[in-house]
Amino acid sequence: MKISRRKKLFYCLAIVLSVIYLIWRIGWTIPWNQNFPVLLYALILWGCEVISNLTAYITITFRMLPAKRKLRLDLHHVLDSWQVPDVDVLIATHNEDRDLLEKTVNGTTYIKYPKDKLHIYICDDGNRPEIKKLADQYGVGYIGLSNNHEAKAGNLNHALSQLTSPLFVDFDSDMIPYTNFLQETVPYFQQNWLDYKNDPDHTKPLGYVQTPQSFYEDDIFQYNLFSERIIANEQDFFSRDVNVLYGKHGYTIFTGSNALFLRQAVDRVGGFPTKTLTEDFELGARIDMAGYSSFSTTKPQSAGTTPLDLKGVIKQRSRWARGVIQSCHNLHIFINPQITWTQRVILANAYFYWWSFFRRLIYIAAPILFAVWGIQVVKTNFWLLMIMWAPGYALLHLVLGDSSSKIRNERWGEVQETFFAPYLFLPVILQTLHIKKRSFQVTQKNYQRNWLDQVYMLPHLAMWLLTTYAIIVFNYGKWGSEILYGAVITFWLLMHWINLSFAVFIAMGRHVYRQQTRFPRRITGEITGIGAMETIDISDTGLSFKMKKIPETPLPLDQHLTGQLHLTDELLKKRNFRAEDQNLDFDLKIVRKIDDQGRYAAIAKPQKSSRRGWLHLVYDQHNRSAPQEYDRWKTPFDILGMNTRKRLEQVEWYLRRRFTRQREE
Repeated sequence: MKISRRKKLFYCLAIVLSVIYLIWRIGWTIPWNQNFPVLLYALILWGCEVISNLTAYITITFRMLPAKRKLRLDLHHVLDSWQVPDVDVLIATHNEDRDLLEKTVNGTTYIKYPKDKLHIYICDDGNRPEIKKLADQYGVGYIGLSNNHEAKAGNLNHALSQLTSPLFVDFDSDMIPYTNFLQETVPYFQQNWLDYKNDPDHTKPLGYVQTPQSFYEDDIFQYNLFSERIIANEQDFFSRDVNVLYGKHGYTIFTGSNALFLRQAVDRVGGFPTKTLTEDFELGARIDMAGYSSFSTTKPQSAGTTPLDLKGVIKQRSRWARGVIQSCHNLHIFINPQITWTQRVILANAYFYWWSFFRRLIYIAAPILFAVWGIQVVKTNFWLLMIMWAPGYALLHLVLGDSSSKIRNERWGEVQETFFAPYLFLPVILQTLHIKKRSFQVTQKNYQRNWLDQVYMLPHLAMWLLTTYAIIVFNYGKWGSEILYGAVITFWLLMHWINLSFAVFIAMGRHVYRQQTRFPRRITGEITGIGAMETIDISDTGLSFKMKKIPETPLPLDQHLTGQLHLTDELLKKRNFRAEDQNLDFDLKIVRKIDDQGRYAAIAKPQKSSRRGWLHLVYDQHNRSAPQEYDRWKTPFDILGMNTRKRLEQVEWYLRRRFTRQREE
């Protein structure tokens, strides 16, 4: 997004005003005469404000600066006309479920690329016979490994030691690539090689291309807040906005999967780092430090699963937090002379991000301390505070909203920080003190919710109750000017109350009825002996459809039927289907009549000969029902109201059902 000169001046003014505020805060508002605990808290609060503002300055500055990389290609033309390099496709697996892994393996076999140049390998550090059988079934390579003590990094290093292609791509076991993955990434290397040959003095060799981390399932924020059609996936903001912004300045953060690497660059830095929990983050940084550039694309070229249970999500983020802190220590990001200033700023921003959860707890506690116990950690009066704080705060947040994409707004960023804060601040502190977690566990993606998950709600509920109490106590009995003078404290209490309300709803969870994600697909077909139909959506194990001709009598429920989907020649070519996939045979059982317009929902299972084509039909496109941007017509109050109503409806349903049973007994 190009920013006009007028807007740049506006952005700079916001930064200047907030800097003036921070200088005023340390010089005139710290309660130096208070006891040591209060003084320490006041200084920590100021430090948190400095870091929060600093991260905002970094983002704004990167958006204002002209991009260093302006690479536009006719990718398919380049791929067709230039010499195509060999590519190794590595699918790393530890102990993941076979069916989950099969979807990824199947997806790689449909990648559009010369078959003699594409080499696919399952890298299994469990040496499991069933995974070797899966590799043989799909005609791909298998590289087993026993007694691996270096996690994913050791698995991939072992595989690379046996391979020689100039490029390789790394997929997690649940990340299913799309047909055009290599067509959308390999040409960047080809262009870079040509540029380097023609002008080596002004061309950096390209180390890797990162495509966005994309997910076909709803995450806990979307699903638990009944907002699957309102808010984008939580990780979209970093993958499709922030990381792309970094890439325009020559430095991208490797996010663990879906990236195409120059083998030479990885070998030069010694392979995947093994002394960290986030080998991906550290590998990308080391490649950039070695003099290579990196690039991040905006269009997803694969999609995977995301954990929906609180325990799984928290363990995943705790591992990421510890890993990034660990890698930053390994790299010595603040003093390492090999790191350029641009890369240092990017790495520092990543480091400070994981401290945002500690900062969020400090922010939540500050107004409560004053409202409930009268502990003043900011020594000033109302009017001076409004003069020094309000203009810079308002302008800075206006600039952040104006300069960022529409994927996520600042409110949702605060909600996500608030939710993770009670669980991540301690791992970050412990890792900073070099107190390491001894075991490594792969995040389980299958949903495993039980009543113990409610325990995760307790920290948010406690903070929500305390914030509610603080709002009431602080404002009770006040009139006129008293309310005005306390408006800033009330403002922050209300902001935190809103965020904590969302966090409580997220932690409360939501019952999952469908274990497989449905994807919108319009494919014609027929049900044997009944007539022609067209699918509405489809999944691994089911579909909904509409009969071409509304039957005079409803279709039979719970009766086993057979059917066939017919793929057009255009679709076969576009999505790189095999010739034998043109007609996909399946068994089905109709479970529900949706309406009187001939729409039905059914359990469906592809027949053995059609399973590969069926899986490719389901997963080889982005889930178009998932929102790509935040719906700005929905305010936080709309979503809070909707969640309150939904929860009350659930309580009402439970009570009605219970009393009905009691009467029947």
